[in-house]
Formats: sequence, structure tokens, C-alpha cells
Amino acid sequence: MEDQTGQRGSPANTAGGPGARTRVTTELAHRPRAADVFPVEWVRLSDVRFRVTARWPADHSFFGPVDDRRQDPMIIGETLRQASMALAHAEFGAPADTHFVMRDLDISTDPDRLLLADADEPVTVDVVCSEVRRRGRGLGGMRTTMEFRRAGRLVARGTGSTGCTSPAAYRRLRERQLALRGARIPLPEPVSPELVGRRRAEDVVLAPADRPGSWLLRAHTGHPVLFPRPNDHVPGMVLFEAARQAATAASGRLPFLPSELTVSFSRYAELDSPCRIYTEVLDKGADEVTVRVSGAQTGRPVFAATLICAPTPPIRSLA
Repeated sequence: MEDQTGQRGSPANTAGGPGARTRVTTELAHRPRAADVFPVEWVRLSDVRFRVTARWPADHSFFGPVDDRRQDPMIIGETLRQASMALAHAEFGAPADTHFVMRDLDISTDPDRLLLADADEPVTVDVVCSEVRRRGRGLGGMRTTMEFRRAGRLVARGTGSTGCTSPAAYRRLRERQLALRGARIPLPEPVSPELVGRRRAEDVVLAPADRPGSWLLRAHTGHPVLFPRPNDHVPGMVLFEAARQAATAASGRLPFLPSELTVSFSRYAELDSPCRIYTEVLDKGADEVTVRVSGAQTGRPVFAATLICAPTPPIRSLA
């Protein structure tokens, strides 16, 4: 649900004036490894509009291809997340030690435009920032809405809302959990990678549970992409991936290429308590399947997601 840099102070004012190109650093994207940073640079078009250039590698260790033709649509959500944080820091004054809270994420895409053959082509991302909430001179939160184009074609649309919390406020909110950060967390055995559309067991975020259609969240805190740094809770993108893996297992659709994916977060998913993942297959036809996925911990909701897998024809919302 949340991401942080672990750094102190305010970032340098790296953004230039309108038309100037600003590079996305690992610090701005909250990723310690350059190979995991997908936005490359951006240009400011106005106070709230930006054009980001991104690259989606064909052979990424986690966001790699899901079949022999197409890239993983989940890379769109990760690109949106990284670009949003970079702009929040450099353009809207969020200090480097800001804690970002992901509130919701909504992505619409055509998987048949995520072709591996186009992986060398840069991705142009048109960004509009709205619902900007100020906290003093800093940022309280905002919504980013993005359109992704590659090789001249619209590939996806996405929007997400993010809140910002200061280190002092976060310490007051999360004092007990912060004391546990870095502690060894028991790691249950994963379900079969083939069941959830993964090739490697270390990339599986689900473990078996005691009832059909449900699983336990498997938080591999040593995973270099899912947990790039010590955290006091499960990051939102891990829950995002858990929703996709659960939808894959529940529907039996392989590969599960979501054309629509909507998720909202209710609270933090803690590392020291089991998080149960539940699924409900709402509609399953020859071409389309809809799955509702939810997560709960100590009897309270953590997140809710709806995923639609419609490999053909392309979704109506894309031109």
C-alpha cells in the first residue's frame, strides 16, 4: 500500500522549466536497481501536465513476458507508480523521506498491443496531475492519470491516487510495526508456479489455504523486486500481483492478461499476521473472464480488486 525512500531531507530541485528534460533517477522512482526503473525522463508541459518517456524491457527478471508474444500488463501499473512518485518529488515538492500511500489504481489496456516485438520502442506517457492537495509547502497527495503510447498506438490508460505522509506522522502511526522492520518473517511454501502463471517459485506470492478459492499471502521480504528495501508492511504492488495470481488460479486462464484491473486499498497489510486472499469468478465465457479478489487480515478488509481478462477482441475503451 505504501512506499518510501528511507532517505532524509528534501530532494534537489531536479525539474527544469517547460520543455526541459528531467531524468528519472533510482531515488526518484524508489528503486535501488536501475534495471527496475521504467520511466526514463520527462518534460513539463504545464504546471499539471507532463510527458514521460519510459522503456519496458523484454527480459525483466520479474515483469518479463507472460507468453511468447506479449509483455506483462502489470508493468503498466509499476510504471504509473514510479512516474507518480518521481513527479511528486521533483515537481510538487514532496521531500525525499516522504511515505507514499497508494489508495487506488485503475488500469485499462489491450494486451495485444503489448507485443514483445515492440519492446525496443520507447513508451510515451502523457500525464495529468489532479486533486493536488498541499500540506504547507509540501504535498499532501494527488491523483495521476496517464495514457501510454508505443509505436504510435495507444496501449493503455491508467489512474491512481496517492497520499503523502511525513516521517514524523508515519512514526506515530506505525511505531509498533516499525520496530519489527527487518525481522525474520516465516515464509510459507508457495503454490505451484504454473497454477498462478509464474515460471519461478520465488516469484509466487500465494501459499495454500484451507478452503477452495482462497490462499494465504506469501510475503517474500528478500525478493529484490517485490521488497527492494526493508519495509514494515506489504507494499501495494505485492497485493496488486497477488490479485492477478489469485485471479489466474481461480479462473484457470493461462496466461491471465488483464485488460481491466481495478484495486482499492483499505489499510496496511501487516507482515506479522496472515493475510487471506479470496476469489469469486463472476463471469467466465469463451473470450472473457471476470474475477473479484479481496484480501483480509484479522477479519478486516485490506484490499479489493476486480480483474477482467479479455484476450480478444481489443477492449472498447482504446482507440
